[in-house]
Amino acid sequence: MGKYFGTDGVRAVAGQFPLTDDFIEKLGFCALTEMKAYAKRENLKLQVVIARDTRLSGPSILQALSAGIRAAGADVLDMGISTTPSVAYAVQHTGSVCGVVISASHNPPEFNGIKFFSSKGSKLPEELENIIEDAIEKTTQVSEATGTYRQAPELVTAYKNFLASTVDSALVKGTKVVLDCANGASYQIAPDVFRMLGMQVITLADKNDGALINKDVGALHTEKMQARVVEEKADIGFSFDGDADRVIASDENGRQLDGEYIISSSALALHAAGKLPGNKAVLTVMANLGCINYLKDKGVEVALTPVGDKYVSRVLAQEGLAVGGETSGHIIFPQLLATGDGILSALQFLQFAKKSGLPVSQFAGTWTKYPAVLRAIKVQSKPALENLPGFAEGIKDLENKLGGKGRVYVRYSGTEPKLRILVEGEDEALVNQIADGAEALYWSKTEAKK
Repeated sequence: MGKYFGTDGVRAVAGQFPLTDDFIEKLGFCALTEMKAYAKRENLKLQVVIARDTRLSGPSILQALSAGIRAAGADVLDMGISTTPSVAYAVQHTGSVCGVVISASHNPPEFNGIKFFSSKGSKLPEELENIIEDAIEKTTQVSEATGTYRQAPELVTAYKNFLASTVDSALVKGTKVVLDCANGASYQIAPDVFRMLGMQVITLADKNDGALINKDVGALHTEKMQARVVEEKADIGFSFDGDADRVIASDENGRQLDGEYIISSSALALHAAGKLPGNKAVLTVMANLGCINYLKDKGVEVALTPVGDKYVSRVLAQEGLAVGGETSGHIIFPQLLATGDGILSALQFLQFAKKSGLPVSQFAGTWTKYPAVLRAIKVQSKPALENLPGFAEGIKDLENKLGGKGRVYVRYSGTEPKLRILVEGEDEALVNQIADGAEALYWSKTEAKK
């Protein structure tokens, strides 16, 4: 991670550094200044596709960001309120040099963020992020704006048509589905697409209300969606997060299916159809061992990446693979779109389920998660874990207590001031004990460092 860019762009509480008008304007200016030569070399339009979610801080961030981009001589195409993956799609289909999304994804309403997409619809490489950061440090004044600005709602329509085109409407027609839109970017798009395909759609959290985005709804809070599926006797339910780049599902009995269930089911469906290159799927190091072992038992190898969909995307592209993602519901089908898309993933999973002829509950019971504890501990700073004397050795000693049938993984969050501790094993009591030990070890080493 860089000084300003985390695992998913620049993110903070809106109005607090670095999400201040001056910094945002410099960010837009420096990013597009650095991309000018690339645009010319690759014969791309010096224009930027922008969208935002429903957060109240979105319009002011858009204004400052647009000013900086136009000061670099680039034009702005504003999709309005739209999903993160819609920008990845639109960038490729307009020949634009890049795209930008104003969103803090699954974070609470007071947060916001800025993330860039390359001309290929993927996240920017870290090398370019570092160059942009250096340029920001050296920039004292932004030029007068020379680029243009226009609203581009037609790009949202094109994106919805694309989503609908990825599914056989005859297979899904008549399906009764509950959609939780998290009061975010998908509040209109997701219901529109599912209805275009002839489904019966029940919606919740479908308001353009940035004060309520992700609040007790969405991919991090699926309980209401699960209950509504049972209440409505629906076939399936989906919860998206604030910018709809992730999805969590529910079967007809109200049982949650997280990203690992969707990825594993999709991988096996592709495998059975002979459409899983290398017989391999991609997961992150935070994936549950139960899922990893299940896929291996079924003849599907698993490539593990660091946490962050850009790392998943990188391995998918490098190895030419067909599906991968994260437990959180960031799922990528690179043959359709280069980045994670909650709506697209929901449609693909539903289509696989319909082709199987089985109820969705059959996919929820295919494997069992190992007992796991995932703790998110607030921290004031992030001293490098590898520089804490004895920390790595202490974690290894804790992991050895699992007898080779579990693991301990510790990392900092890339988007929040938190330390994440994951412990998995067959014995739940031992897993909790080791998680306590890992947390105590961290505090003892950081206090000693002070």
